[in-house]
Amino acid sequence: MLTQRMMWIAWPAFLVAGALEMLVFAFVDPQDLQWFGQPMDLSRQGVYTLSFFVFWAMTCASSALTTLLSLSPFEMNRCPMTTTDRPDGCPKQEAPCGPASL
Repeated sequence: MLTQRMMWIAWPAFLVAGALEMLVFAFVDPQDLQWFGQPMDLSRQGVYTLSFFVFWAMTCASSALTTLLSLSPFEMNRCPMTTTDRPDGCPKQEAPCGPASL
């Protein structure tokens, strides 16, 4: 299930980053970019690559937040451990059997 959720995040983010890359660089020449008033020392291909990964990271963060907010309270608060392996105080822990539990 975790792998499926990761693909729900990464694949749409990849597609949006690609579209955003095409949109931005249709209007911006990478050689005209400056960083703190200084020209960037990267080639055009370097700027394209770096900006794609920045766009992808930003859209991944957006998709991850959407996926996190779509979880139900049950999914969010579910303990992955079996009831016998849970630590003290964990919800729905079975009480031990025998006279010590009285």
